Amino acid sequence: MKQIQNQKDDTIGAINRHKILVAAEQEFALHGFAGTRVQHIADRAELPKTNVLYYFKSKEGLYLALLEDILSLWNGQFDEATVDDDPAKVLTKYISDKMEISRTRPEASKIFALEIINGAPNLSGFFKDQHASWMKDRVNVIQQWIDAGKLTVKDPYYLLFNIWATCQHYADFSVQITELRGKPMELADYRDATQNLVELILKGCGLKVTEELTSHITTG
Repeated sequence: MKQIQNQKDDTIGAINRHKILVAAEQEFALHGFAGTRVQHIADRAELPKTNVLYYFKSKEGLYLALLEDILSLWNGQFDEATVDDDPAKVLTKYISDKMEISRTRPEASKIFALEIINGAPNLSGFFKDQHASWMKDRVNVIQQWIDAGKLTVKDPYYLLFNIWATCQHYADFSVQITELRGKPMELADYRDATQNLVELILKGCGLKVTEELTSHITTG
């Protein structure tokens, strides 16, 4: 009986944490860290303020949890890539996933961009530990592809920076894109943009773009 109750409490806790993170993403995107109030997050999540503080202790704790959630979302399946994998398939999936996140979660990208622009004051410890470790490991995989002659790029860091910059542009500068195109991007536009990016980046890496690869683009 106690075990069943604990499972129920865990489920409720997971649901509440998700509601709070979704509400926090919207509030931080609208008002920034300084302008966001915990009460407004609670109201948007339709939960008492005490619940927010129970799960995340403080506004700072909630903000850091949201940033870590965003990074985890972006890294996605690229976490699992190994030197034995086909770099063309891995990079196509990574680009496709990041473009889909820019389409469906633009607020998340904007929150992270603002944090970095402001000097990453809330991510200093996280960068030194978890994120830096992830980056070192992923760079090592790409470098092994380069050493094996599978990629023609010279620097793994520049490759990742270019992927991030191009994919996240569609979220961070969506207003500019809409103004210049004269209309907002729709699902078909994101698919075209994703395929264009896959072709640009893979060809720049000396990789062949095939119909099989582009058929796996997951945007939408």
